[in-house]
Amino acid sequence: MPAAPSERRLSTAEERRETVLRTALGAFAARGYYGTTTGEVAKSAGISQAYVYRLFPDKEALFLSVVEHCFARIRESLADGVAGAAGSSAEAVLHAMGDAYARLIAEENTLLLVQMHAQCAAVSEPAVREVVQRGYARMVEYVRGVSGGSEPQVQDFFAKGMLCHLVVAVDADGVDAPWARTLSAGIRHY
Repeated sequence: MPAAPSERRLSTAEERRETVLRTALGAFAARGYYGTTTGEVAKSAGISQAYVYRLFPDKEALFLSVVEHCFARIRESLADGVAGAAGSSAEAVLHAMGDAYARLIAEENTLLLVQMHAQCAAVSEPAVREVVQRGYARMVEYVRGVSGGSEPQVQDFFAKGMLCHLVVAVDADGVDAPWARTLSAGIRHY
């Protein structure tokens, strides 16, 4: 008896949406909000641009979804840090979260790049600004809540995170100069 032809399984809209988000993450990381087109994302995802528009009404909505995805991944990473903290003091929890974040952006550098592009676009794009503000509002409250840190400790946690972005972006760790040593001193990166 001949073998039955294998059935072709079509992906669901949610699976396609995830594919488009992953593809868009890479595209926006590489070229930013202004330099990326939905056509490029569609081509990379292997779907039509019209289908991208069925999933996301416009490029702005797609970018906002990518930014939200980044905040969600960062939150997951921070939670992993909390779970692995060497103690329950604010210092121990903040240190563990900082380490988890440093590992995350080393392993998934697209998250770092999208964050930087989103912060730049937030200057002139109100919808992007609102998503970035909401993302940081949630993140600050999460960090404050799980660490029990004081206002200065939480502020220092985020300030070091931003400095970590700069150190990684300009490869300060790879530069043998006083300015680079000053900026990268005490900053964990992998």
